[in-house]
Amino acid sequence: MTAAPQPVLARRVVLALGSNLGQRQENLQGGLDALFDGPGLAFVAVSPVFETEPVGGPEQPPYLNAVVLADTWLPPRALLERCHAVEAVLGRVREEVWGPRTLDVDLIVYGDEVSDDPELTLPHPRAHERAFVLAPWLAVDPEAVLGGRGRVAELLSAAGTAGVRRLEGAALQPPA
Repeated sequence: MTAAPQPVLARRVVLALGSNLGQRQENLQGGLDALFDGPGLAFVAVSPVFETEPVGGPEQPPYLNAVVLADTWLPPRALLERCHAVEAVLGRVREEVWGPRTLDVDLIVYGDEVSDDPELTLPHPRAHERAFVLAPWLAVDPEAVLGGRGRVAELLSAAGTAGVRRLEGAALQPPA
C-alpha cells in the first residue's frame, strides 16, 4: 500500500522590486506583471512605490522600490529562477555588483525557511538593514516580522529612513 501524496502547502513570500534605469515605474509594473504570468505564484498585495537613494556600488541614479507579498507553491530555487528570468526579460544585465539596473527582484522571505546557501540565503542576508526594503514592506504589512531579526517596524527604525521617501500618487497595479 502506498501513502497518498502530501499536499504542497503555500508559503508566503516577500519579493523586493527595484529599478533605477529607464522608465523606472514601468519597469516595476512590468516585473510585477511578469512574475505572476506563470503558475505557482498567487498575488496577495503590493506596497506603495518609494524613491530611494542607492546603497553601495558605483554612483548611479535613485531607485524606485516596492515590495510584493505573494503565496507560492514553487520551491525556493524555482522562485529565484523566475525572479532572475523576469529581470532578464526587463533588460537587466549583470555586469557590476550593486550597479544600476532596469529591474532587480530579490527574494526576501520564503515562509519561515532558513538557508545559508550562498546562491539563495534566506531570509535575505541584508534585508534587516535596508530601508529600501523595510519601508515598502512595512507600508504593505504593518505587522511584518523578519525571521531571526524582529519586527520590520523596529528594524526600519534602527536602519533609519534617510534617502527614502514614499512617492505620492505613484502606485503599481495588481497583476492582471
